[in-house]
Amino acid sequence: MIVRLGSRASRLALAQADLAATALREAGHQVTLMPMTTAGDRDRSSPFGQIGERGVFVKEIEVALLEGRIDVAVHSAKDMTSTDTAGLAVGAYLERDDARDALVGAEALEPGMRIGTASVRRRAQLLAFDPTLVIEPLRGNIDTRLDKARQRGLDALVLAACGLDRLGLAGQIGMRIPIETMLPEAAQGAIALQVRAGEEELVAPLGSADTFRRVEAERSCVAQIGGGCLAPVAAHHDGERLTGLIADEDGRWVERRSGDDAVELARELIAARAARVA
Repeated sequence: MIVRLGSRASRLALAQADLAATALREAGHQVTLMPMTTAGDRDRSSPFGQIGERGVFVKEIEVALLEGRIDVAVHSAKDMTSTDTAGLAVGAYLERDDARDALVGAEALEPGMRIGTASVRRRAQLLAFDPTLVIEPLRGNIDTRLDKARQRGLDALVLAACGLDRLGLAGQIGMRIPIETMLPEAAQGAIALQVRAGEEELVAPLGSADTFRRVEAERSCVAQIGGGCLAPVAAHHDGERLTGLIADEDGRWVERRSGDDAVELARELIAARAARVA
């Protein structure tokens, strides 16, 4: 069977698509890669709030999947919305890579540093760790952000460790930020293989059951809270327990709770937020 595999066209997305293509070929399929451009790729400078909510890097690919122009969509799982798009389903997650965030350009967080990131989740946790840090907006693909950070003389920037690893740029990492300091975004480090609902068996044998269990718990927690790219919300399952986080954008308060049930954990976090802002 020839499988048409849809992916973003960025260097990182194509590296991830190659991992998915290799798995499909090992399962006996022929693969045709179909790179696409998304809204998030076309606008690399505007804040996420000006170009749309979470999902700006997947919508066009999902439309192609729904219309039958591709058979499988490969995504960075953290780019997806917290709930499945109608008519589509995640059939598998490849085995998860490092879920942590990485500090690039420095080996430690020091008072007063200028740090680049466009993520409100990272901003909130950085400022909660040290309010003297100066957080500057920085968008674009990995190569673009590395270039912008140098041009602007930033002390450091924060990127997902897995992306740097997949591009062979692990040497750029000064510190893999401990999860105790910065809780990762839900599904960070995982690659999702999305298919039309009812066609999950096409990719199900390629995935990791443990990654599926953990990532789905994280997505469920964030979905219950109602978070996404525009909210300082995070969730991470370490294999034993699920931890969720909700915060003020400026890191003036952070609520972090752990539990076994995603829905109950989300309720606790929502209640804690309500008590904070009351």
